[in-house]
This record gives sequence, C-alpha cells and structure tokens, in this order.
Amino acid sequence: MQTIFMDHHATTPVDPRVLDAMLPYFTERFGNAASRNHAWGREAQRAADFARKQIADLIHCDPSEIIFTSGGTESNNMALKGIAETYREKGNHLITAATEHKSVLDAGNRLEKNGMKVTVLPVNSFGQVCPNDVAAAILPSTILISIMAANNEIGTIQPIREIGEIAKAAGVLFHSDAIQAVGKIPVDVQEMNLDMLSLSAHKIYGPKGIGALYIRKKNPKVRLATLLDGGGQENGLRPGTLNVPGAVGFGKAAEICANEMPEESRRLTKMREALKETLFQGLSDVVLNGHPSDRLPNNLNISFAHIEGESLMMELKEIALSSGSACMTGQIEPSYVLKALGMTNDLAHGALRIGLGRFNTDDEVCYTGGRVIEAVKKLRRMSPVL
Repeated sequence: MQTIFMDHHATTPVDPRVLDAMLPYFTERFGNAASRNHAWGREAQRAADFARKQIADLIHCDPSEIIFTSGGTESNNMALKGIAETYREKGNHLITAATEHKSVLDAGNRLEKNGMKVTVLPVNSFGQVCPNDVAAAILPSTILISIMAANNEIGTIQPIREIGEIAKAAGVLFHSDAIQAVGKIPVDVQEMNLDMLSLSAHKIYGPKGIGALYIRKKNPKVRLATLLDGGGQENGLRPGTLNVPGAVGFGKAAEICANEMPEESRRLTKMREALKETLFQGLSDVVLNGHPSDRLPNNLNISFAHIEGESLMMELKEIALSSGSACMTGQIEPSYVLKALGMTNDLAHGALRIGLGRFNTDDEVCYTGGRVIEAVKKLRRMSPVL
C-alpha cells in the first residue's frame, strides 16, 4: 500500500543535506560550546555562531539577536513570560488573538492567574485579526502584542507589517509566533517592526528539539527575564549546554529555505491549487477554511459537510493528515481555531488539514485527491442525515 505524508504543519522530515551537516557534531566535533578553553569547545562555538548567522539571514536580523531554545513552545513562553516579568512595573496588559497556538494562549492564561490582564482579539471569517482592533485594544498599561505570522491549522497569514506599525507608534513591544511562516514565506523582522519572533527547526526540515527566539537589541533594546537559572549560556537568557548538532541542523535548514523558498513556494502553491480544484470539482458541500489567497503556500484546510473528520482520516490510513477535531477531556471537540471563524460544529468536525511538503510529488497529490473524494462519498452514503 502506498503511504504518503501530508501533515507538514505538524512536523517535517529532516532534509538529507541537514543531516549531513549535523553528523560530524555527534562524533569527532562533539565539543561543548561553553568550553572555550580548548579546541573542541571553540569549534563547537564557531559552529553555533555560524548557525546563528544562517538563521539571522533568513529573517534579516543580527546573529547576536538569535537565542537558541528547545523549540517553538519554549520560545513563545520565553517571550511572553519574560516580558511580563521584566516590564511589570511599566504595565500588566497583553494583547493576543483567538487563533493563536496553545503555547501562546496557555501562557497568557498562566499570566492572567499571576495578575496580568489579557485581551484576546477576535478574527474575521478568514481568520485574520483586524489591525484597527489591535489599535483600539492598546491601553496605557499594554506592554506586549503577540500575533502569530501564519496559522498552523488554516494557513492564514496575518497583517503583521500593519500591526507592527501600530505597535511601534504606540511604543508597545511586538512578538510574533512565526513558527509556521518562517522558511515558507518571506519574513523580515525589520520591515515588520518585530521585537521578538519565535522559530522552530522541525517545521523547516531541521531536527526536533531545537528552536530559537529573535530578541531585538536596539531601537528598542528588548530586555527579558530568564525563566531558568544556571550557567549563563545564550547571553544569560537560556542556561544549559547548547544542542550544537541541533543548532547546526537548524542553521543548514534555514540556509536551504533562504535559497530555495521562492521556487518551492511556487511549486507548493501550484500543487495546493490543483488539489483544491480536484476536491471542489469532485465533491459538493465543500468549504475552504482560511483566507483564499493570504495563506501559506503548502496549506489546504477544507471542511466536508455531513461527515466527521476523524472518520475520514480512518478511511485514509495510508495518508498522514490532520482533522479539525481534537480529543480533549475524553471528548472529541471541534478545533477552537475553526470555531473562532464562526464555523458550525458540523463543518468544524468535518475539516481536514493537508500540509504539503518539500518531498511531495504531483503523483501523490493526484492520488490524495482521488482517495479523499472516494472516502467522502463513501462516508456520505453511510450518513443517516443524508
């Protein structure tokens, strides 16, 4: 049986070129980057610094503004909680959006329990935040705005540049969870007026267990409280022995994205549109979720009326996909992202997220389209409401 991976928003395979770059740092170049008194440590430090530059070049910042973390969740937590602690005498108000990743929303909930006030902005039917709503929500006590660059479920791209202009004019720090966006669409922290930005390697064909946080050093200089205590690594912000092989892999993955992104984005967009056309022509009662054009090139999120996404996935066992439901407290609940768009439970439960990737082929897209149509028709024939 043919097996196909189309869940690239969840994770990506390590690119062979990335693995090749990493391998020496597990064996002969195994030094601790903090041990600079001998050649092994200095070599590891040079490798980490080069990786910082590769990542910085992708998002247009200085390498010294890149802090390595264990992944996107830690980066988001570091940004929100670090700002809340450092700037608590200046204010206690945070602005975010209803469709953010749980690592942002749950961090906001934790901060609320500790006395922060959190405004969670609604989104429109495409999943976008209105910049005017951001401006209206800013208070004298607002110290941080955190809006994701692109959504991990529906692929919608947010108006980050416009929000960044609003934040800068108001003198409020601006963070973006860009974990899904970096490497897929152009991201420039200078043009977007971003003060912090979260990244993760395993979303861009790098290894798991390594991420980064961009922290602006000037105009303004962002100060973060540390969440951990220890040896003072990563400019004192993230103590602990640096994952040098992971950093090297992250850097190589970022370099590949920087070089290949334009061509790869065109290829993925073409594949996505072909798949969308196939599904819309082959089936009735189909709804596209997210923005029709302001979306990640590899994202297709579609709701099929009168079926359950979980049942659809069971019919498509040979294809790795994601549904619009999540198991929470023993119950299958519709995605909070889809619900934030104003979607009915029926359509939210019938959603399917398809995440195309670097190694997918046109033949795989063709096969997937045919199998989804076949499975939806079968489930609808079995549905008691039709």
